Amino acid sequence: LKQVFNKDKTFRPKRKFEPGTQRFELHKRAQASLNSGVDLKAAVQLPSGEDQNDWIAVHVVDFFNRINLIYGTVCEFCTEKTCPVMAGGPKYEYRWQDDIKYKKPTALPAPQYMNLLMDWIEVQINNEDLFPTNVGKCKEE
Repeated sequence: LKQVFNKDKTFRPKRKFEPGTQRFELHKRAQASLNSGVDLKAAVQLPSGEDQNDWIAVHVVDFFNRINLIYGTVCEFCTEKTCPVMAGGPKYEYRWQDDIKYKKPTALPAPQYMNLLMDWIEVQINNEDLFPTNVGKCKEE
């Protein structure tokens, strides 16, 4: 278990919603519906009277947290030696481009690709312009 929580691994702590906030209540409602064994379509349906952007944000953050946990359990088996390419089967190879350090699509070992991806997603989720912590104040484009 220590390996999963090693700060040098890609596991990151969950982003939490402040208790007492509307987002916290939406998160609790989402968790309850996902854990109840109900129809998935009904589980993600926007509750009456709730803001669609807030509801989507809660599910995006929850999805990120779940993927982080799953990846944390498999990352020790996928090393630069055992996973030299980030691939989606034999037909697909994923390349990293961020227009900062990697200006062109670059082939990377899977662990390095995943670290960059998880870091990038975390930056997006923590960006107040994209995921404001104050409910109902999403930036309109």
